Amino acid sequence: MKSSLGAVAAVAALLVISACANPENNGAGGTGSTGGGQQTASNSSGPTCTLDAYGATKVDFSKAVIGFSQSEAEANPFRITETQSITDEAQKQGVQLLKRNANSNLSQQISDIQGLLAQGANLLVVAPLNSEGLEPALQAARDKKVPVVTIDRKLSSATPCKDYLTFIGSDFVAQGKRAATQLVKATNGTAKVAILLGATGNNVTTDRTSGFTDYLKANAPNVQVVAQQTGDFTREKGQSVTEQLLQAHPDITAIYAENDEMALGAVTAINGAGKKPGTDIKVFSVDGTRNVVQGIVNGQINGDVESNPRFGPLALSTLKDFLDGKAIPQTITIQDKEYDSANAAAQVNNAY
Repeated sequence: MKSSLGAVAAVAALLVISACANPENNGAGGTGSTGGGQQTASNSSGPTCTLDAYGATKVDFSKAVIGFSQSEAEANPFRITETQSITDEAQKQGVQLLKRNANSNLSQQISDIQGLLAQGANLLVVAPLNSEGLEPALQAARDKKVPVVTIDRKLSSATPCKDYLTFIGSDFVAQGKRAATQLVKATNGTAKVAILLGATGNNVTTDRTSGFTDYLKANAPNVQVVAQQTGDFTREKGQSVTEQLLQAHPDITAIYAENDEMALGAVTAINGAGKKPGTDIKVFSVDGTRNVVQGIVNGQINGDVESNPRFGPLALSTLKDFLDGKAIPQTITIQDKEYDSANAAAQVNNAY
C-alpha cells in the first residue's frame, strides 16, 4: 500500500488533475451557477490506499451508481456550489447520481447514507455534518464493500483506507493562519479582535480557530482576542452574535468570521451599531463567496481566504482512479486562493 510505485502513481495522478484544473479559468467548474474554477490538488504524500487494501468491490465506473450525502440544506453559496459541482460532474461523466440532504441532522445523514446503499449506490461521496457520529453509516458501506470519499470535513473517529477511502478538502489550519496574516497586515499588528466561531463538533471550526489564534500568539503580541462566540456558520446568528459582542466590547476593532455567511451578518450588525465595516471595524473571513469578495471591492470587508467547494471533478476522478487500480492518497489537500483589496475586483467573477 505504501510502495514507491504506488506513491509515484498517486502523485502523478494529482499532477494531471492540477494541470487540468486551473482555478483562474473562469470557464471551469461546470455549468449552472457554480462559476469560477475547479479545485487544484496539492502534491499529496503519505499513506495511500488501493482497491485490494480497502477490500472494495471493483465496478465499471461508467456503469456506477454514485450516492451523494449532503450534510446541510443548500441555503448558502458553499453548499449550493458543492452540490451543483457534483451534480454537473456526474452528468458530464454519464454516471447515475443519487442525492440526499440531511438538513443538519446527524441521525438523518446516517439514515440517508444507509438509504443510498439500499438504493444500489456502489460508490459514495459524503460531506459529513460532524467529525464524529457517522460510524453506523460507514459500517453499512463497509459491509457492502462500497468505497466512501469524504469531502470538506474530516472524520476524526474513523480510519482512512478502512472506514473511508480518502478525505478531499482544504487545510483548515492554514486557512486560519492566512486569515490571521491578512488581519495583522491590515491592522499594522494592533487590534482587538472578536472571533465568530463556526458550528461545534467538526474539525473545520477547531482548525480554523487554532490556525488563527496560534499565528497571533507567535507573531502579533499587540493583537488581542477579546471574545469568541459561536455563530453556527449562519448569517442570522453571525449578525445577532456580533450585535451582542459589540455591546459587550465596544472597543472591538476587527472581526474574524470562520465563514462568509457569518461575516455578512457581522457587516449588517456593524452598520446597525453606527460604525463603518471595513474601516472602523475590519472584517476577515474564510470561504471566498462572491458576495464577500464583492464586499472587499466595496470596502466593507478587508480579506477573505477561499475554501473551494467545487468537489465534483476531483471527487469523481479520485473514485475512477481508485477503480482503475491506482493508489489514492488517504488525504488529498486542495489549494485555495485568497482575496484582498489588491485582487478582489479582478477575481470577483471567479468567486462562487
